[in-house]
Amino acid sequence: MNLEHIDVFVEVVDAQSFTRAAARLGMPTSTVSARIARLEQRLGVTLIQRTTRQLSVTAAGRRYYEHCVRALSEVASAEQELSSITQQPSGKLVITAPADIADSLLVPLIHTYTQTYTAVQIELMVTNRQVDLIGENVDLAVRIGPLSDSAMIARKYIDSRVGLWASSAYLEKYGTPDHEDDLADHQMIQLLPVGRDLTLYHPSGRAVDIRLSGAVITDDVQNCRKFIESGAGIGFLPDFIGQNAGMSPTLVRVLPELVSDTFSVYFVWPSQQFVPQTVRKFIDLALSD
Repeated sequence: MNLEHIDVFVEVVDAQSFTRAAARLGMPTSTVSARIARLEQRLGVTLIQRTTRQLSVTAAGRRYYEHCVRALSEVASAEQELSSITQQPSGKLVITAPADIADSLLVPLIHTYTQTYTAVQIELMVTNRQVDLIGENVDLAVRIGPLSDSAMIARKYIDSRVGLWASSAYLEKYGTPDHEDDLADHQMIQLLPVGRDLTLYHPSGRAVDIRLSGAVITDDVQNCRKFIESGAGIGFLPDFIGQNAGMSPTLVRVLPELVSDTFSVYFVWPSQQFVPQTVRKFIDLALSD
């Protein structure tokens, strides 16, 4: 059995383009085309019909593709199994997360990980869109909320709540609210993902509706944090952002007895027989804190 060039063939079929496949593989388009030609020559079969504008997979090519995908999956599983036996992970680990999680939770964790496992290179993809982990070759995602995709595996990272935060400079200038009614006398920063109102809960179980009606409105959690740090007013932040923000100016929890419902942050990765050692060690390190 000769597996040479079948990974290139599978990538071309998946991408439906020699150019896109070349970009994914990190090689010139001419090299991709030449490898497909050599594969067809060795097999004595045309796998892909080429035109100037598009390509189409032949019937023989489609059948061969299905076998190749299974073969590559078996090879990948064997390599992952061998990798899981070793103590030190190596290679590349691609992680995706929204900006608020990446900045507050992942940056320090990645620094510790790369100091601990020096043979691993981490690529952090910061985006608020829902990344297709399999289609975009991403190893691990960090997401808020319950898992909805049955093709993925999830493990809880942390639980958190949303609360009210202000800078120490703001509170020194305008005073610290002692009761939720005092918020009417303060500048409130509106965070659009939350909306104009958010219900918080007193330890007694009493619901408290907080209305945001200040001069500053933003749709980005990190910008909200920066506005709060600058002294623009009081705003909502997840506790994991407020507690991990920079110390100058210091962020202070306002009316700390008022808390939102709990939400969870999860690690998410594609369902597979063997979890790559790079992913396994990263999650283990995160949960060891």
